[in-house]
Amino acid sequence: MSKPHAIIIGAGFTGTATAHELALRGFHVSVVERGNFVSGTSGRTHGLLHSGARYCVHDQESAIECIQENKILRKIVPQVIEPNGGLFVAFDEEDLAYEQSWIQGASECGIPFDELSQSKTLELEPNLNPKLIKAYFVPDATFDPLRLALAFAATAKSNGANFYLYHEVESLIQDGQGNVIGVKIWDRTTNQKKEFHGDIVINATGAWVGEIAAMVGGHVPIQPVPGIMVAFNKRLMNRTINRLRQASDGDIFLPQRRMSIIGTTSYTVEELDYVPVIESQIQQMLACATEMVPTVKEAKIRGVFTATRPLIGNIKAGRSLSRTFKCFDHKETDNVDGFVTITGGKATTCRAMAEQTADIVCKKLGVSTTISSREIPLLSYRQYYMM
Repeated sequence: MSKPHAIIIGAGFTGTATAHELALRGFHVSVVERGNFVSGTSGRTHGLLHSGARYCVHDQESAIECIQENKILRKIVPQVIEPNGGLFVAFDEEDLAYEQSWIQGASECGIPFDELSQSKTLELEPNLNPKLIKAYFVPDATFDPLRLALAFAATAKSNGANFYLYHEVESLIQDGQGNVIGVKIWDRTTNQKKEFHGDIVINATGAWVGEIAAMVGGHVPIQPVPGIMVAFNKRLMNRTINRLRQASDGDIFLPQRRMSIIGTTSYTVEELDYVPVIESQIQQMLACATEMVPTVKEAKIRGVFTATRPLIGNIKAGRSLSRTFKCFDHKETDNVDGFVTITGGKATTCRAMAEQTADIVCKKLGVSTTISSREIPLLSYRQYYMM
């Protein structure tokens, strides 16, 4: 019996993780991507491996997903993670007013935390604003975005998955009943048109999932919400610094290799392939960074960039949308078989997103397996180019 063929659109975190998951389960996997690895939202993240503490009050489903996957990723792909930890810090009375709700939420979600004295906090992070009132340590970490995706891709490739970069999907192929049976592709490296046929097509294009689903009249309740981040040319801290308050603009300042990154804002756009950088929001980020780490004034801006979050929902208020994820079987939602969409979530939860997607795909295609990606170490990102 031949292997079922899964075609995955998108080679960001979710696409590469899904390729790994399905290759483990014995699928023939083809991943098509219009650019290079992580050329969309995945390549523009600040690289925070969430503990879930940011969402533990108002979005506990996401918080629990984050702390569970935080633990799993530390085990299976430690080579791309800096296990540096994070701080939630209160600088004023408004921050303190959130403290008890945060403590209760973190406890309910199973997120470990330790209260630190002001002197201990400043000993750990001497560049922090000395006006800090309270601080808590949580198991945040940082990761290298490209290396994370390549670790999933390398492991998937070792199990037979194929990756077709710079292959842009122009349309989905349907049979006489309107069900999806493949993709029509423009190979941007050769300017040739191609067709790939498969048993299932998986839409893992992040903020662009709505555009792909619309090719067959499908609908995904996705709200793309960009945010601006500013990178500085100095490593100003060794741990992630979070404001002890409800998730808001400019409340995460973290180290990323030799840089420091402040983020992020939240706004809406009409054109996904052109997201403007708004000067007033850059200034807002600079002010937020200075409030937490005054020595940022001595650093230079290395770059300003945006990332477009794929949030599930139909409203414009991006901050109020959950950061959880969902896999849509378009047979159930649009009466189009052979096609599923996975979207929402965080980089931290990409493995769980892939697992849920693979479970749905296996059920649809009658594939039975007990293999789980939860315990299987990923290969080094370098090995992708050595196969």
